[in-house]
Amino acid sequence: MFNLDGFKLNSRRAAIALGALAVGVSAFSALAGAGPLPLFPFVMAPPVQTAPQPQAAPYRDEGAVAELPARLKRQVVSYATREAPGTIIIDTPNTYLYLVLGNGQAMRYGIGVGRDGFTWSGVQSITKKAEWPDWTPPAEMIARQPYLPRYMAGGPGNPLGARAMYLGGTIYRIHGTNAPGTIGTRVSSGCIRLTNEDVTDLYLRVNVGTRVIVLSLDRRADNSVGKRG
Repeated sequence: MFNLDGFKLNSRRAAIALGALAVGVSAFSALAGAGPLPLFPFVMAPPVQTAPQPQAAPYRDEGAVAELPARLKRQVVSYATREAPGTIIIDTPNTYLYLVLGNGQAMRYGIGVGRDGFTWSGVQSITKKAEWPDWTPPAEMIARQPYLPRYMAGGPGNPLGARAMYLGGTIYRIHGTNAPGTIGTRVSSGCIRLTNEDVTDLYLRVNVGTRVIVLSLDRRADNSVGKRG
């Protein structure tokens, strides 16, 4: 016997299913119209390539040697002297330091010397050597320049530079400098200054006890002496 209620129920279910199918077809059609569908939608896109970051500039030593005139650069020269090899001779008027090598030769360095009123002459010896020395300005300098620090630890900013060689019991030294542009000038309070590179070279060549002869301003070297070898 035909069941009318069952037929109506089945018809309603079929209508619902067809409606859901129609909605799905419509959604798919809309997506298809918008563009091609990815075959594997779960595959990740490749990472974005970024431009390489600039590298930090290499460290620059602020105390690096400035370009010196040719005559002030460290060099072996002909030098006639009766002084023994290993002796240091300070040619104050010409701003040269000679380290006697023997056989008529010397290593010549450009130097800075004392300003007007602060030059001196005589014979001393190296009594002490120091690497990156501390600086304690002497009382005489403090009296003239009271703004100076009473003490400064050694380092690139220290006015004594990379090395120092102390002369006898005086307040004077042969030392480096953090102002290489002053080489060849008369600017110090009596100390002899070299570039940090040159003072390090000299420091390795001499020992405590080395004889140091400082010439006066009016004792100029012979024009035939100190020519490049």
